[in-house]
Amino acid sequence: MSINVQTVQDIRGGSRFLQSVFSNDLSGGAVLSQETGGLPFHHPHRRLPIYLLSSLPHLFPLAVLGGVESRGVLRKISDMLEVILKRMDTLSKLDNSSSTDARRLDELSSAINRFQPAGLVEKIQAIAQNVSNMAIRVEQILQSSMMQGRAVRDGTTSQCEVPRDSRFPECPGKVDWMRARWTSDPCYAFYGVDGSDCSFLVYLSEVEWFCPPLAWRNQTSPPTQHTQQAKSPKRQAAFRTDLSVLLEQVGSGKESLSFMKRRIRRLAQQWATAANRLDVKLGQRWRDQKKILVHVGFLTEESGDVFSPKVLKGGPLGEMVQWADILTALHVLGHNLKISMSVKDLQGFLGVPPGRGSCPLTGPLPFDLIYTDYHGLQQMKQHMGLSLKKHKCHIRVIDTFGTEPAYNHEEYATLHGYRTNWGYWNLNPRQYMTMFPHTPDNSFMGFVSEELNETEKRSIQQNKVNNMAVVYGKEASMWKLQQGKDSFLEILHRYMEVHGTVYYETQRPPEVPPFVKNHGLLPQHELQQLLRKAKLFIGFGFPYEGPAPLEAIANGCIFLQPKFQPPHSSLNHEFFRGKPTSREVFSQHPYAEQYIGRPHVMTVDYNNSLEFDSAIKEIMKTKVEPFLPYEYTCEGMLERVHAYVQNQDFCVPEPPFVPTNFSRQGSAAAVRPNGPLFVPIPNSTALGWTSNVTAPTAWPPLSSLRLLVSQEGQSCVDACHSAGFICEPAHFRFINNKESLRGLEVQCEVVDSEINHILPAFSVLRRECGLQREPLLFSCAGHSPKYRRVCPCRDYRRGQVALCRDCL
Repeated sequence: MSINVQTVQDIRGGSRFLQSVFSNDLSGGAVLSQETGGLPFHHPHRRLPIYLLSSLPHLFPLAVLGGVESRGVLRKISDMLEVILKRMDTLSKLDNSSSTDARRLDELSSAINRFQPAGLVEKIQAIAQNVSNMAIRVEQILQSSMMQGRAVRDGTTSQCEVPRDSRFPECPGKVDWMRARWTSDPCYAFYGVDGSDCSFLVYLSEVEWFCPPLAWRNQTSPPTQHTQQAKSPKRQAAFRTDLSVLLEQVGSGKESLSFMKRRIRRLAQQWATAANRLDVKLGQRWRDQKKILVHVGFLTEESGDVFSPKVLKGGPLGEMVQWADILTALHVLGHNLKISMSVKDLQGFLGVPPGRGSCPLTGPLPFDLIYTDYHGLQQMKQHMGLSLKKHKCHIRVIDTFGTEPAYNHEEYATLHGYRTNWGYWNLNPRQYMTMFPHTPDNSFMGFVSEELNETEKRSIQQNKVNNMAVVYGKEASMWKLQQGKDSFLEILHRYMEVHGTVYYETQRPPEVPPFVKNHGLLPQHELQQLLRKAKLFIGFGFPYEGPAPLEAIANGCIFLQPKFQPPHSSLNHEFFRGKPTSREVFSQHPYAEQYIGRPHVMTVDYNNSLEFDSAIKEIMKTKVEPFLPYEYTCEGMLERVHAYVQNQDFCVPEPPFVPTNFSRQGSAAAVRPNGPLFVPIPNSTALGWTSNVTAPTAWPPLSSLRLLVSQEGQSCVDACHSAGFICEPAHFRFINNKESLRGLEVQCEVVDSEINHILPAFSVLRRECGLQREPLLFSCAGHSPKYRRVCPCRDYRRGQVALCRDCL
């Protein structure tokens, strides 16, 4: 049956009528011609493809607009109608159309005839939506008719029947879904879906993987899901000391980016010196050059970017400090770097199809690694769709406060009350990278602080003002938070001259006491000069775990901070509520307290005036040298990031460790060793891997393993730390077995395998032992008052807790 020519003419006429209405300005009737701001006939937007046409309702607001906005909306509607007119011409020439097509065209004709010019402004929302739907339906009819015509000519009609194949059980259901919803995302049309079953099957077999390949397609490559990433030839990374290319890549236009670039320039010489030292330390060994995308999600406009406007107003800078240092470290290490500061950049670098993220990427991921944050991860989920699950092993998430395994495992978190607004991504917990080494389940990324040479150190010690204190707190709100602030500041004022660096615009902040000499917000180099004079840097309890105390200690200050009793956590403090961690914070800066300590750091109860008074007197008598932990120098960070990039690979599945598969050294057959796998270490209560059995390949290597048990209610984080070690989550799979329980002489009447974040563990009272069944829930942080944990600790390099002694 031929297409009803009269129907086509009716639609064409109705469309032209609507177009003539829409081409008039609502306010004055001026025609939107080229001269008055309309688009010329040859403008490319008049030839929008269907995947953009179906996006139009989402590209401009459908609410009633006024003025310029209203004219812009009408222009877009007019453009769509122009496209519809062109489709009419094509449809009128097609033969052999089905009765269904004719019926659809009649419906379109009726829809157009229902449009009335009266009350156009009030109905613009409905009109815009209807016109967009009309454009989509016209395109569907056109494509369907053309496809059916080809099918008749090529004899492929019968080849597009939905297959019933046991290997692809979801195929029929997916085809039904596509029939009903294929217009819900423009990405389907982008991949050639046109509403016909043939196009559904082609898409579901070649772009996705739910249907079997179609024989008549002469397919030369398997579906996207099973396509292996093409192995490009390895290239060697070479250290770089020129940062000009990096500075250009970072871009401009935001105060946050300007801050990051100033920091990169200021530390350029220190990065160059560190690169040369590490190059010598590594002995010119081969390092793979990686293709790396860095997407800074929290600075994108789409995430709200609340940080950039506050850079010059005393806002938090810690995240920008860390990102500047991450970018510099990756660049100096010689990797091939791309930097994204917007969702548009992200889409372009990843090659995502247009639309709302329902379709997967085709072809291999163009990057070996992707560094982002929680905001960026959410944006990737939105725009990568199905591909995120496939490629998430390449992602590294910069996460200031850490994500514990119980919060990371989506199903477990939901069932057991650990679900928060963050977390639940089912990543390997080591893919989260923290600012300080407070969560061993994650990887410690860190940042750098400026290192002083010997001449600068001597100058600082000679010029210290013994009775000068600087308060940690750039925002006036920070001076409000500490209860009893006035009393301990009065004590401090009795002994010392108190200085502040609180931001203000015109008037002195009322929160700052009159006796405090406020310098206002200082540029970094001026703040450094102030710290080089001061004897004391004092914290009020907030912000938590920032970079400033390390900078103060590096400039020869003693850092005084409050002790938290009880400790702050998500259970009792608003700041931590909703964060994916149960960690308890016993002071403002736990790293400074635990890893640096006295005499550089003093932690006291500010509510005890005698203790506070005594601390001030002790500080005035104590002489300290400037101190900076190695892991926060440029060399320390380069060393750590180098080790992660070259050794951490979460895309290669880790096979279950079966002790009986490992043989004694010199034995040809893989038989169960006669002796234990874990043996006592001299001068230690821990066990180590026996030298009689060849250790499986792992990073960190098993030579670093120290096996021990915790006390009841104690986590492996605390158990390892109290023994002088670090909990190493990568070693859990080697000790999650009866061999480790036997080596630790644990008495087990029952050994069960369960899903619980405190396992492996055992109950002394019940003589029950539990092994972990879900590798994503291996947790250093887990603890229970009824169980003792089986803990995989490891040694670490002096000044570099992230790396074991043999990790380089």
